[in-house]
Amino acid sequence: MAPAPDQDPAPFRPRFGPVALLHTSPAHVPVFDALRDADHPDLELRHLVDEELLARARREGPDAVADQVRTLLASAVADGARVVLCTCSTIGAVAERTDVGVPVLRVDRPTAAAAVAAGPRVVVLATVASTLGPTLALVEEEARRAGLPVEVRTALVDDAWVLFEAGDTDGCARAVADAADAVADADAIVLAQVSMTAAGRLTTTPVPVLSSPRPGLAAAADAARGVCAG
Repeated sequence: MAPAPDQDPAPFRPRFGPVALLHTSPAHVPVFDALRDADHPDLELRHLVDEELLARARREGPDAVADQVRTLLASAVADGARVVLCTCSTIGAVAERTDVGVPVLRVDRPTAAAAVAAGPRVVVLATVASTLGPTLALVEEEARRAGLPVEVRTALVDDAWVLFEAGDTDGCARAVADAADAVADADAIVLAQVSMTAAGRLTTTPVPVLSSPRPGLAAAADAARGVCAG
């Protein structure tokens, strides 16, 4: 029966999740909320933001934050999270190997798999040096998993991170896009960080430019549906 004219309809309640997203920048929250609204409106998201994780990982290495990551993820699970998605590429491997009783995913793994499938010549662009090693290792891991050859080159767009930290997201995107357009002899270009995603809309290169938020969230949504179905 339809609600009476003077009654509000029942509020929509997500059917899957919650998925806890571990961010190292508050700027990522609206990015994933917009993707959820567009692609997965039935998915509940909960955001955890800890900027110090990236700062410390850059100073001391990703493994230095392993205990902090474990504490955050365990707290998220205690609060009801059924799946965790780490959106920081620098600490993605640390998060992924943390056993907290639910699936823990890294946002950039689907992108690495797509890059390997596109061809053997992969270029990884990053704006933070600490991201290059983890992303390189991930692409090579996905190549081994697929049984495909890969030759990975990396490049640091270090001036773009300064712009991002200053709040100039448009300038950051433009700097990354320019770097991508300068890449030659590649089958795929990987934008290693969520903060670089907007650059993909500005590039003119014919080489596929791959970013992580949309495929990463899709993987988390699939995992959440699988958990609920199980």
